[in-house]
Amino acid sequence: MTRMIDVATAQYPIDALRDFDEFRAKAERWVQNAVNHGADLLVLPEYGGMELASLLPPDVRDDLHAQLDALQALRDAAIATWRALVERHGVTLLAPSMPWRVAPGRYVNRAWLLAPGHADFQDKQIMTRFERGPWGISPGDPDTDGALKVFDTPVGRLGVLICYDSEFPLLARSLVEAGAELLLVPSCTDTEAGYHRVRWCAQARAIEQQVAVIHSPTNGEALWSPAVDVNVGRAAVYTPCDQGFPPDGVLTRAHDDTPGWQFARLDLDAIAALRESGQVDNHNDWRHQRQRLQPARVSLRQARAGAARQE
Repeated sequence: MTRMIDVATAQYPIDALRDFDEFRAKAERWVQNAVNHGADLLVLPEYGGMELASLLPPDVRDDLHAQLDALQALRDAAIATWRALVERHGVTLLAPSMPWRVAPGRYVNRAWLLAPGHADFQDKQIMTRFERGPWGISPGDPDTDGALKVFDTPVGRLGVLICYDSEFPLLARSLVEAGAELLLVPSCTDTEAGYHRVRWCAQARAIEQQVAVIHSPTNGEALWSPAVDVNVGRAAVYTPCDQGFPPDGVLTRAHDDTPGWQFARLDLDAIAALRESGQVDNHNDWRHQRQRLQPARVSLRQARAGAARQE
């Protein structure tokens, strides 16, 4: 038995747009390219929706706080654009996230997951220093629709860990325990260090949870934007490092910073089978950690001093 899905994960530039029609044309071009390659699941990055800020008046665009409110006038049309493409092509798509007002003066980082006839969203759970500080973006509310979710889609049960969220293993574990078969990690990082934090954590989640992880970053410069001016990342699909999969766990990863899709074919049943017959049993052995979380404290200084006296 196999459940094969064809994945397209974007290395996506934040472009300066002349008007909304240019955004719509860009979205159509990107989706059509992925569909031409046979993709069933398309993953776009965190804060890719910030390119819409280029349509704002310069004094609003250049103000970190003013842009949040002004973007709300564009948000529904942007999601409607992605949703129309999903309906036209019959694919499942994680749209680029953007700041989303949920109450007066309160904004979350929201990514919409779209499938034919269906739409729902994932809010980022843990905010970076920049988000919770200068920018003023709040985490999703765990007592409302802002909590972590598992999405039942035509391509399988998906969980979404937005950028920094991927660096917290208990979030991934909660999704997998709730039935997620595949983890999506959209990201936006402005340094090589930030990119590698997300990259290595995405790979760690693939190993410890025995799932595939799809990473989609923004890339390139958008120096007109005070929020996402520099973007560093490589789109990739990661798997467990186990039999039948690449020894380094890298199914595909971009070699340079050229914008575009990375494509891969995933067999979800073959990945799930690793939990029963793989070389290691990380997913099931997770529970053993709980028995070993009270480390004993040992002083080597005392032992060394005693040994010296005996000499």
